[in-house]
Amino acid sequence: MTHHDFRRIVLALSDAVEGSHMGHPDFRVQNRIFATIHHDPRHGSLTLTPEQQQRFLRADPQTYAPESGAWGRAGSTRVMFESADEETLGEALTLAWQNAVAKGPTKSKARR
Repeated sequence: MTHHDFRRIVLALSDAVEGSHMGHPDFRVQNRIFATIHHDPRHGSLTLTPEQQQRFLRADPQTYAPESGAWGRAGSTRVMFESADEETLGEALTLAWQNAVAKGPTKSKARR
């Protein structure tokens, strides 16, 4: 897989939009970021719960890893595109999207 495949899968999710955060592409629903493509387009990340993250880390440690620091401990998960399986990545991205939807719109979006 490539970052193009990642983008295609993410943008197929309902109401997902592409934006930019800190100079690299991000993907949002209800103004909440749930996935990004890193500056190095061989990697991306998605926001899972810590429990969801552990499931993917155990199943495929070559593809999924926690991001550094507190973000990683909170569920932010790095994805190595080259070794990713499209079906499994689609499942992980769907969970990240569902997590963002469940939180509802960001406060700035809700005030508008």
